[in-house]
Amino acid sequence: MRQHKLALCATHYPEWIVNQAQRFIKKYTMFNHHERILVAVSGGKDSLSLWDILWQLGYQADGVYIDLGIDGGLEYSASSLQFCEQFASQRNLRLKVFSVPKTYGIGIPEIAAKTNRGRQKPCSVCGLSKRHIMNQIALEGGYNALVTGHNLDDEVATLFGNTLNWNVSFLERQSPVLPARQTGLVRKAKPLCRFYERETAAYALVRGIQYINEECPFAAGSTSIFYKNLLNQLEQEKPGAKLNFYLSFLQAKAKGMHSTAIGQESNGEDEAIGMAGETLYTCPNCGQPTTVVGLCSFCRMMEKISR
Repeated sequence: MRQHKLALCATHYPEWIVNQAQRFIKKYTMFNHHERILVAVSGGKDSLSLWDILWQLGYQADGVYIDLGIDGGLEYSASSLQFCEQFASQRNLRLKVFSVPKTYGIGIPEIAAKTNRGRQKPCSVCGLSKRHIMNQIALEGGYNALVTGHNLDDEVATLFGNTLNWNVSFLERQSPVLPARQTGLVRKAKPLCRFYERETAAYALVRGIQYINEECPFAAGSTSIFYKNLLNQLEQEKPGAKLNFYLSFLQAKAKGMHSTAIGQESNGEDEAIGMAGETLYTCPNCGQPTTVVGLCSFCRMMEKISR
């Protein structure tokens, strides 16, 4: 690992990952061993590695998988679920499964096709739906924190895009942990935010974790992948550049940068939520926060497709 000036064997590498993860959890006050944690799993290397790390550390961590009804000729959602179920069964862990097609009658691609969102790709609908559903399941299950497997590459790609366009409200909300500052929201945390993608992949390999290798069929050509490729070129020339970019951003935030916005978590809407002086309302249907009077974006979307 050139960025750390460190080389480890297959015995000590996973130990280093687990210890570092615990250090980050404590450093950013993400959660403790007395709290109930819900891990959002997709069947990929990052989320399953995260669940394995939390399991080894002795946290009360259940998993949740959201079946989005994505096929793409690969039975993508069905295959992803199989990896999650296999992982949970091997470790005697509890996995919650929420099926979008079974609950709403159609999957994410069909929902996108019936709305103004996602005319070319359903990514916007997918993100909105996942954030809303995961938050709702965590609330209803009485979990103290919802954690995701976002790694450093994910975080710096998002940071790069938001900095490139100076999306100040989104920059303010980007953080290793987002407290539940509004009724109807659950604390969010990203314990892998300082691990490179190749580090989590190596961890999964050494630990023998089986995961789905295929990307989502709709991921090809995405802006985030383009940004990741650019940042990988930078990292190749300057090892540690991505980590330095992210840590410098967090240090700038700690010193008051972007202090005009209050770091509230969005309920899945595209607009900023919780800006200074902004009034937040409660969706009468789901109870989650919204920036407008009446139904939130997710409930408005689902109401539209049911007509």
